[in-house]
Amino acid sequence: MPKLVVVITGASSGNGRAIARRFARDGAAVVLVARDRAALDETAQECVELGGTALPVVADMGDHAAVARVGSEAVERFGRIDVWVNCAAILHFGRIDDTPPEIIEQVLRTNVLGYFNGAQVAIEHFRERRAGTLINISSVLAVTAQPYAAAYVASKAAIRAMSEAVRQEVADMPRIHVSTVLPYAIDTPIYQRAANYSGRLPQPVVPRYSPQTVADAVVRLTRHPRREVYVGKVGALAAWAKGLLPRSSDAVVRAAIHTIELARPGGAPTQGNAFQPIHDQWKVSGGWRSPAKTPLLAPALVAFGGLALLAALRRVGKNRRR
Repeated sequence: MPKLVVVITGASSGNGRAIARRFARDGAAVVLVARDRAALDETAQECVELGGTALPVVADMGDHAAVARVGSEAVERFGRIDVWVNCAAILHFGRIDDTPPEIIEQVLRTNVLGYFNGAQVAIEHFRERRAGTLINISSVLAVTAQPYAAAYVASKAAIRAMSEAVRQEVADMPRIHVSTVLPYAIDTPIYQRAANYSGRLPQPVVPRYSPQTVADAVVRLTRHPRREVYVGKVGALAAWAKGLLPRSSDAVVRAAIHTIELARPGGAPTQGNAFQPIHDQWKVSGGWRSPAKTPLLAPALVAFGGLALLAALRRVGKNRRR
């Protein structure tokens, strides 16, 4: 019998693929869910080579019947589900008035409805077993937000709120846990595959963390459940700053988007992988942590952000002494 049976959505690349590999190294049975059969088969082979057992299941997370089938196939193959990780997501860039309505709808369908579908199937099974762990991958953007990705930001905030609600619903069942993971900028292919109507070439802000940091955080939650965890120390700092100094925080975030994430001109409008999966050379990493792809102005921006927050804190201190 495997140590754990883990369903991972969005398992074909990026964080989801990193999470699958990490559980496989511990001998888990991983049920891999995504829209791309070829990428899922690659991930399954990697997981087997790492010492796990893998069951790839092609499904669109926005389709409740397909997600229910994932749960049924997992139980039929392995007899139970111990952990369900909702990780499937699509990203978009563009002003809200420049982004086609169908892109906004698809982002919300995948990122919000998809997580709801996964949570429904997982929690129903956990109630029957009176045990289980649901882990929802949200984002620090659920707390801090950013411009030019309104639907994505809204989806991440919705995921965090949904986790809070479901956590309260299962409070009477102490062996059922609901955790939310809030990563900062992670080096994954989501930026290359994003729907893009910004007229710019997107890249993650800095610092950029490895997907392995997300995978490690997820595995730790199965051993030591917590309500929420930030991945990346800067993310926790950014969330703290947003609560304490919202205007200064907004200024720093907006500067980061303009000078790093969307600094590069170019790029024709594209639907990205919103409606069809993209199978390319990028597997877990998006190659964004290489020195050549790290903006030279990154240290200056980080310093600017720190100085802006320090100045705001000093103003708060002076106002309190008056």
